[in-house]
This record gives sequence, C-alpha cells and structure tokens, in this order.
Amino acid sequence: MIRRILPGKWLPAFVFLVMASALAAHAATPAPLTVEGLGKATVALDGDWQFHLGDDPSWASPAFDDSGWEHIGVDKTWGQQTHFGYTGYAWYRRHLNFGSGTAVDSDLALLLPRIDGAYELYWNGTLIGHLGKLPPHPVWYSSLPRQIFGLGKPTDGVLAFRVWKAPYLSSDDGKAGGLRGPPFVGTSEAIAAYKGSLDYAWLHSQLFFFGLYLFYCLILVLGLVAWLRNRDQKVLLWLSLWACAFLLSVLLNGLRLPWSFGVSTGIAQSVLALADVAIWYLLLNLLELNHHPFLPRWTRILACIAVACGILDGLVIAADWGGPHVKALQIADGLISVPVTLVEVYPLVLVFFAIGKRLDAARWIMAIVAALTQLTIGFRNLAAQGVRFTHWTLATRLDTVPVLPLLTICLLLAVVFAVYRHTVAQSERQSALEQEFRSAQELQQVLIPETLPSLDGYAVTSAYRPAQQVGGDFFQLITRSDGSALLVLGDVSGKGLKAAMTVSLIVGTIRTVADTVDDPAAVLSTLNRRLHGRLKDGFVTCVALHLDGEGECTLANAGHPAPFLNKEELSLPGALPLGVDLNVQYENVRLRLAVGDRLTLYTDGLLEARNPAGDLFSFERLRALIGTQPDAKQATDAAVAFGQEDDITVMTITRLAPGVASTTSLLAPALVSSSA
Repeated sequence: MIRRILPGKWLPAFVFLVMASALAAHAATPAPLTVEGLGKATVALDGDWQFHLGDDPSWASPAFDDSGWEHIGVDKTWGQQTHFGYTGYAWYRRHLNFGSGTAVDSDLALLLPRIDGAYELYWNGTLIGHLGKLPPHPVWYSSLPRQIFGLGKPTDGVLAFRVWKAPYLSSDDGKAGGLRGPPFVGTSEAIAAYKGSLDYAWLHSQLFFFGLYLFYCLILVLGLVAWLRNRDQKVLLWLSLWACAFLLSVLLNGLRLPWSFGVSTGIAQSVLALADVAIWYLLLNLLELNHHPFLPRWTRILACIAVACGILDGLVIAADWGGPHVKALQIADGLISVPVTLVEVYPLVLVFFAIGKRLDAARWIMAIVAALTQLTIGFRNLAAQGVRFTHWTLATRLDTVPVLPLLTICLLLAVVFAVYRHTVAQSERQSALEQEFRSAQELQQVLIPETLPSLDGYAVTSAYRPAQQVGGDFFQLITRSDGSALLVLGDVSGKGLKAAMTVSLIVGTIRTVADTVDDPAAVLSTLNRRLHGRLKDGFVTCVALHLDGEGECTLANAGHPAPFLNKEELSLPGALPLGVDLNVQYENVRLRLAVGDRLTLYTDGLLEARNPAGDLFSFERLRALIGTQPDAKQATDAAVAFGQEDDITVMTITRLAPGVASTTSLLAPALVSSSA
C-alpha cells in the first residue's frame, strides 16, 4: 500500500521521519521536577506525571524505565481526563530533583490531596505510607482530610503512587479515580503549618453547618425529653427520630471522621431511609391522616419496604468489592435503587389525601416543603442512575445549584414550626379535656353520697371502682319516712366523660322521681322516657328495688345482670335496657327477705374483669365468689385483683334480726366512710 502511494526514492526519507517522530516523542517525556527554595514554603508537585493503567510492584522502583508511560495531570482525576469509567489499578510516577536551595536541616514531608480509592505511596521504591487496603479485601475512604507522609532528608528520587479505584455504583458518573489535586512537598514544619491552615479554612467554611448540626441536636434532645414526658405526642417521637437520622448521616459522612466508605455509606443508606419514614409519619400525624381507612397501613408497608431496601443497599455497599462478584453487586445496587427512588413520591400522596382538610398554614407549609424536598431527592437520584452510560448532565447541574440544601434548611424550619404549633394546640386541648374531667369528677363526687343512709333492719355495704377518672356506673339509696327505701343501681354504656354526663342526668331524675314514686317498674319507665333519644346508640342497664322494714322487696330490671339472693341468682323477666325503646314495659317481681338473707347487686364490670392471660372472670368465678358471702369491698377487690377493665359497682343488703342495729358502709374513689 505504501509503495503505491510513495515513489521508491522517497521510502528512506519516510522511514527517517517516522524514526525522528518516535525520538521526538521520547524526548517529550517530562523532565524531572526540580524542587527549589523550600525553606518555610511548600511546593506543589503539579504538571504532567507519568501514568499507567494496571499493576506491577516493580513500578515502584526508581530504576524502572517509565519513559513509555503516558502523561497525565494531577489536578484532575483520571476519569476526567483520558480514562473515563476506568476502575482498578493505576500508577503515578514523578522524578524529583532537589536543587541547591533545598539545603535544609529539617526532614521533608508530603501533603497529599484527596485520592479516589485506596493507595500506597512509595519514595525511591520504599513504601512510606498508605490509606485503606488494596484487594483482595479492599477498604477505602471518601471524606478524610489531607494526609501527611514523611520523606526524610532531601534526596533526589522517584515518587510513586499505587492506586486502586473501586467499581462504580449505579449513580456514579465515571469521572472519578486517582489524584484530585497535586501533592505538596516541604519541610515537616511548613507542611504541618500548611495543613493547619487548610483545616482551619475547612472548619471556617463549615461554621454555618456546625450551627445547623447543633440545632438538630437541640431538636433531638428536646423532642425526646418532651415525648418521654407525654408518650401520646407521637409527632415528638418522629421529630426526634428524624433529627437523629440526620445527625447520624452527618456523623458518618460529613465530619471527615475515619469511617471507611463501605461502613459510612452502607450505614448511611439505612439511616436516610429512616429519615424518610420519620417524615412520612410526621405528615401522617400533622395532616390528621392517622385515622384514614388505609393510609396508616400503607405507610407501614412502605416504611418497611424503604427501611429494608436501605439495609439491603447498605449491605451491598459494605460488601467486598474486590472479588469476582462485583458485577452481581453492581446489578443489585441498581435494582435496589428503583424502589428507593419511587417511594420518594409518597409525601405527595399524603398531601393529596389531605386536600380539603382545614389545617393551619404551618402544617400546609411543612407538607409542601417535605413533598418538594423528597421529590427533588427522588428526581436527582433518578437522573443519576446509569449516568456514566447515558452521559446525562442533569444530576450534575442539580448538584451545582444549591436547591436541595436550601430545601433541607426550609424543611427543618417548617417541621420544627409545625410540630411546635401542633404540640401547643395538643397541650391546650389536653388541658381543656383535663379540666372537663376534673369538672366531671367533681360532679360525680357530688352525685355519689359521702355516706349511705341507715336502713332500719338491714346491713348495707357498697363499693364503687371506676375504670377511668370518671365512670359510668351509678347507685342511689333513698330512704322514706315510713322506713322503706328505694335502691337503684345501673351501668351506662361506654366510659369517661360522656358516660359521667349521662350518670348525672340519671341521678337527677331518680332523686326527683323518688319523692312521688316508689314502684320500681314505674321508676324504670320514667328513666326510659327521659333517656330515649339522648344516648346516640348508647344504652343504660338498670335494676331498681323497693324495700320495707318487714323484708318485703319489689324488683324491676332493665337489661341488667340479675341480683343474687344468698348464693343463687334471681330469675327476673327479661327487658330491654333504658333508652332503647320508648314503648318498653317493665315488670315488678316480689319476694320476701328472711332474717340473714342477703341480696347482692353488681354491674357487669365484675364479670368482665380479665386476667393477663385473657380469661374473663366469668359466671363460674362469680358464683364461687358470692358463695363466700363477701361484702361489697371484698367482691370488688377480688375483681380488681383479677384484672379490672370496666367500672365495677357492688352493693349487698342483708336482713338483720329484730333489735340488731343497722349498719352501712361505702367505698368510692377518694372516699371511704362508714356509719352505724
């Protein structure tokens, strides 16, 4: 081919030109760098260095001929120059001559920039330092400060770096690897001073962020203490977990601590997943979606997926990237990134379901900023996936504009303000509720008599144990001038303040009716009319009885457990509870109490006591208890010891022999009294 293009007489000239070009290329090998005038100054070892891909321990020798190596600058990584996407071993070499102006008494030292990967440093063929570990079990660092290594007395020689770059993750851009800046040489004192100035400059540049980290610490401590004081304030717990996750990520990656890349980044993946979950639960509570039919369940599911993916991704990153399974690890990293990126849109879903709710501006601002922040994170992660193959620059452009840092700061302020407003509102609501309960307790104390009236010919005991601050059980014993008495005992469905308010209505009605009516069935009918339409799907069970001094007893029942006469349960006609049906008719049952007979009346809280194993007190245990002839206090104590779950009221009425003095006793909350 050459012969057809060039005449024969020009062939020797062509060969001469080729040889001359080769000699010129050889002559272009960088000359040794002459280092002069060190003194108190430092010198940058910049310019072109000899560079070669691959690995051979003999390349550390100063006698090795590196003239055939390529030239590369050290102000950029090799991925930014001629070896995009390369991972594995590579060597840098530079010949150094120290001129006559380097006659110093002090030893020399070398200040290294950040180097992508694990490396070993050789001076004249001798290993003088390293950072991380090379394969087969590599360890490397990504955020340590500059390292210093000693060179000894000024001597001409060869400086060589043996660098190993780890395989890329799915979001890496392929531009990393090797030195990110020139090393600096100087006396030990000068290098130490220069490193100190660089460290100070870094600390000075981080002052704002250190203040931000302290703010997060304050949020963590105050939020955790406030939550421990009031475990019902779940938003304080999630706020603390969110602040804790952020601080852990900073501790792992932001403070230049000696964590290896696998440890710091691997743990950080799980921590950041926890931060996302904390934001979701903050939104779920602050947007009042925690009682939504399916959102809490889906939040739990997505939280489990996010944390599981974070842990798996962390395990993949922390795995051994120096073995033959690197491709499998890279594929796993890419696959795990898909669900991790997709769940970042979940805050937007929560905001959508909150539309239409009447929430204050603080919560809406927090919700919008949280959604924007996580959408930005998700979009940035999505744009970075496979970027070294697509060569898209969108992720890089997002990193150059401080959108995400600004959103993160705005999110911090919005979350703190929203949680503060929510906590204040909850405290005010809790204070109002506690005041209502105190008022209800005071009302109930008025409704519960401090002493029971003496009932001639009978011994009466009564015990009342509400399950909460206020209860729904009630009893009244009203005596008449002729020696007879009307006794009413019942149970309002439900507990707490609403039940207590219903009790106040019932007791007022009983005291009014008792002045003119002594027929138990008529009393129940009157109560039924008064309660109908006021209970909103609730009901009241009740038993009423009339006693005279001769032992004559008339009873009527409205859906209440039948009293016991001595050891046997009375057989009473069935009837609906009060407040259910306006037209229900109640029937009286008459019996006569002999001397020594005992009536035991109780509410279903006695039957519904439940032990830690889940067993109910049951009728069998109740029959056995009544068989021991307990007074009211003994019966309620037995149920409470078994495991109280509902209000418990027990009354016993025992017929005394003629001439025996009547007695009464009453046990109630903050109230124990007796009279004879």
